Amino acid sequence: MLSDKEIICPDNLLNIASQKKNVVAGVVNAGNYLAMVSIMDAVNENLIKPIFIGDKVEIEKCAEKLKFDISEFELIHEPDENSTAKIAATLASEDKIQIIVKGHIHTDVLMKEILKRKYNLLGKTRLSHIWHMTIDKESGPLIITDGALNVLPNVKTKMHILKNVINFCHRIGIEKPKVSVLSATEEVLDSMPSSKEADELTKLAEKEGLNADVFGPLAFDNSISKKSASIKGIENKVSGSADVLLVPSVETGNALVKMMVYFMGACAAGVVVGGKVPIVITSRSDEAPARMASIAAAVVALDQ
Repeated sequence: MLSDKEIICPDNLLNIASQKKNVVAGVVNAGNYLAMVSIMDAVNENLIKPIFIGDKVEIEKCAEKLKFDISEFELIHEPDENSTAKIAATLASEDKIQIIVKGHIHTDVLMKEILKRKYNLLGKTRLSHIWHMTIDKESGPLIITDGALNVLPNVKTKMHILKNVINFCHRIGIEKPKVSVLSATEEVLDSMPSSKEADELTKLAEKEGLNADVFGPLAFDNSISKKSASIKGIENKVSGSADVLLVPSVETGNALVKMMVYFMGACAAGVVVGGKVPIVITSRSDEAPARMASIAAAVVALDQ
């Protein structure tokens, strides 16, 4: 059942990101081969100008292995992995870097540092994570949020997640995104809290006049299959044609994304948005094309 399909960074994301040139990126604990491959690719696409943070010996070893000339880029020597996050957060707070790219460092260590108020990196909305999912080079995306950061968000947090993803969709050319607020049913049931929250979120989105079509609860099949929605007699602007799946919990989003990656060979471009700087927090097992796509997504998400 596992896919052996090659993971490919999508052209549509790269083309939008390429409109911004040489974005300054702080690469946190950069001495990792896969991380370095994606940084090299992003440099070759003129997307970023990296500042490497980490052990100088390891960083130079990775670059030499790739025949990647990094002599023109700043390298901040910090052999202690956990201290690299402090350097990145400080650089971001001082406007010296525009995006943060996770290298070989635990996500919780990086995010714990970034969330400290002393750096003033938090915006008006809560931070949330977005997955930009594509199957091949030319395919349009399916957006999944939040599958990595907010574990069990309440309605208030989901409104932040919703506003963040609508903003991201506008940046990738989806003028009025269709957002499915996911549950395991299309009915509002007292026994299923996610369905009640989806209904509440739908009403709040309409009340606030958000520039998106938002509807829930919808199950996965009703969200993406017009045939399924038709058979069940579900008629609204979102059912069967969702651009975005707003998931009820991190487990749901995480599972959906990883099933698409491992069963379909999808490219998962992940980025944290809602703060002063977009943050790339790829898994340490992610392949280089997905890392490259995640950098492109962060560039797209950047206010500039």
